[in-house]
Amino acid sequence: MLALLTVTHDSRPELEALLRSVDEHLPGAEVVVADSGSTDGSADAARAWSGGARVVELGENVGFGRANNAGLAEVRQPVTVLVNPDVELVDDSLRALADEAQAGPERLLAPTVLLPGGRLQDSVQLDPRSPLRLPQVVLPGRLLPAAVQPWKATEPRRVGWAVGCCIAARTEVLRALGPFADDVFLYGEDLDLGLRAAERGIDTWFWPQARVLHRRAHTTARAFGGEPYDLLARRRLEVVEKRRGRRAALLDAAVLAATHAIRAPFSRRDRAHLAATVRAARASRTP
Repeated sequence: MLALLTVTHDSRPELEALLRSVDEHLPGAEVVVADSGSTDGSADAARAWSGGARVVELGENVGFGRANNAGLAEVRQPVTVLVNPDVELVDDSLRALADEAQAGPERLLAPTVLLPGGRLQDSVQLDPRSPLRLPQVVLPGRLLPAAVQPWKATEPRRVGWAVGCCIAARTEVLRALGPFADDVFLYGEDLDLGLRAAERGIDTWFWPQARVLHRRAHTTARAFGGEPYDLLARRRLEVVEKRRGRRAALLDAAVLAATHAIRAPFSRRDRAHLAATVRAARASRTP
């Protein structure tokens, strides 16, 4: 009933940890690995796994979206969970998430995402146009309720979109959505998926009873030598403009810039995000 689909690009250590966690918590689950031009033996590790992963070798690095789309074509189960290779299972709760996806209406479902040490990742977000984002500008995160920071919720709730490290849905729903845009090489695919799904009447729901661990150790950070702030800011602005219009994109950038500006005196990361967001907004105005 359940398939796990992951995309690898020089991700062998992370993939092996993911497969060990599947052995421990979801033995017998189907695993499909779409290998996007790895040179570190990621595909070999998938083939050697005792659970018998189905491997789709793409021969070159075709990008996250295209690789996921190619892997999805090989899935044989009615429910697919899209997972990053640096995600690990902590229990069998994805099984219940898959049951919910199968039994309920057409939805994208996102579990609780834990970071090493037990902190919650901000893995589900409000729609970029939501007025509930405004309190994020002026109040510290620890004071904000789940209505504003939905990843804090303890009961299922509808959200604007989900970070792509772990998303579950009926396989047929994901195939109808793409699920990702083939022309996007990297970043923004998850935001685009959530907004595009909403346009088609398919909601994204946070399902906190399901849990995974996200080690955030994937190769993109290694490839860029850290967090690619400018690419992230540019891609977000492009996606919001495409799906919600230019006015919404500039308002979204303004809210993000204001949020980072409040925190910039205390955080180098926020200073970097602020600068990148401002550069992206300015560049978008250039004819």
